[in-house]
Amino acid sequence: MKKLERITVAGFGGQGVMMLGQILAHAGNDKGYNALWHPSYGPETRGGTANCSVILSDAPINSPVFSKADTLIIMNRPSLEKFKNKLREDGILLYNSSLIDEFAQVNAHPVPANDIALKLGNPRVANMAMLGAYLALKSLFTVEEVFEVLKSFLGEGKKDLFDINHRALLAGKNLFEVER
Repeated sequence: MKKLERITVAGFGGQGVMMLGQILAHAGNDKGYNALWHPSYGPETRGGTANCSVILSDAPINSPVFSKADTLIIMNRPSLEKFKNKLREDGILLYNSSLIDEFAQVNAHPVPANDIALKLGNPRVANMAMLGAYLALKSLFTVEEVFEVLKSFLGEGKKDLFDINHRALLAGKNLFEVER
């Protein structure tokens, strides 16, 4: 990993944007990095806009704010329009191609997250498909490292969701491993 990874995750409330960011931050912490998760909500919770910033660093993190992200993980068109100019020139954009038409930009990677989730039988795991794609492109964590964080995040009370979330992570990751 480079010394600093700045990630912005954005979408509608209810798309699992905050959970995805928290899992990344916890995975970074578990791996010994300084990690910071900073949420931002629109006026509504479900259906409104939501985004979060995650910073993973070898060094102390002085501020939760950054002007340009190394990675954007975008779940819907309004979020793409809002954040597309907040990506570093050499940054990576992952976008939910189930909800966003083709977007031509260097280092833009379509992920049919909603389609993957529906194929698996639960539309609420689209965020994990996006996270799996991120894992394939960035190689900061393994699927199993992230899955362990996810299991502790969900807790034993939601053990029935472990398998489908794991399959969504793998489906997102495999999407880019096949293309390489």
